[in-house]
Amino acid sequence: MIKYVIKSMRPAQWIKNLIIFAPLVFSRNLFSGALALQILAGFGVFCLLSGSVYIINDLVDLERDKLHPAKSLRPLASGRLPKSVAVGALIFFLTASFVAAFELGLDFMGIAAAYFALNIFYSSLLKHVVIVDVMSISLGFILRVLAGAVLISVPITPWLLMCTMLLALFLGFAKRRHELVQLEDNANSHRRVLMHYSPYFLDQMIMIVTASTVMSYALYTISADTVQHVGSNHLLYTTPFVLYGIFRYLYLVHQKEEGGSPTRVLLTDKPLAVNIALWLITCILILEGIL
Repeated sequence: MIKYVIKSMRPAQWIKNLIIFAPLVFSRNLFSGALALQILAGFGVFCLLSGSVYIINDLVDLERDKLHPAKSLRPLASGRLPKSVAVGALIFFLTASFVAAFELGLDFMGIAAAYFALNIFYSSLLKHVVIVDVMSISLGFILRVLAGAVLISVPITPWLLMCTMLLALFLGFAKRRHELVQLEDNANSHRRVLMHYSPYFLDQMIMIVTASTVMSYALYTISADTVQHVGSNHLLYTTPFVLYGIFRYLYLVHQKEEGGSPTRVLLTDKPLAVNIALWLITCILILEGIL
């Protein structure tokens, strides 16, 4: 029964919560054991919160999911996970997450509560509003970054928030395009908001956020505050990794018809995974003064 509860929490999606580590890395505190433990605890809280939201969604959409060819296989819709057990697990995980968030500080708890409220609001309303649906997802990533900064008491740079927002918008619009193209006539039944999108419109949005993301990151690496903080302008040399990562993702979306699940793409596309790993390693080496 426990495995069905965990499966309902979509653990594969927890990889998105790793963005909470960004302030730890870019504040040059990666190897501070105490701060790393704080961030790790915050990561756990966000995993519990996001997992709880998935359970809530499955409970709300239970009858509808039973009629869906794919969603009917989920633990709740298939009957393998009793509704009463899911409700009990939900209460336990929500209680545990907010108690832990309180122990980590009131500021962190406030951000965690805002993240949870945003997800509930998104599931009930915002996901049906064109453009706002993707912007809401982007806000969720920004809240995670802010939570990481609050946990280790470091100032957050506007550049980091801007890059996070733009990258999340890029992934969100690419996902909408994949859904629209793949599902074609059945797109509206899968996600109602898709009736307001078109491939051409989404391509325009993707083009804008792609250029903005690259430029924002490049400007961040050479900004006076960043150069002073790092002690050099060497972060600029990580820009090719960002360019390749975005180009590779666009290739997967347009040529391989992937992109419906950014998490799955990240876990299954080896060139993209290697590129991200090299970018992260290079950033750490530069931030720590090794390069």
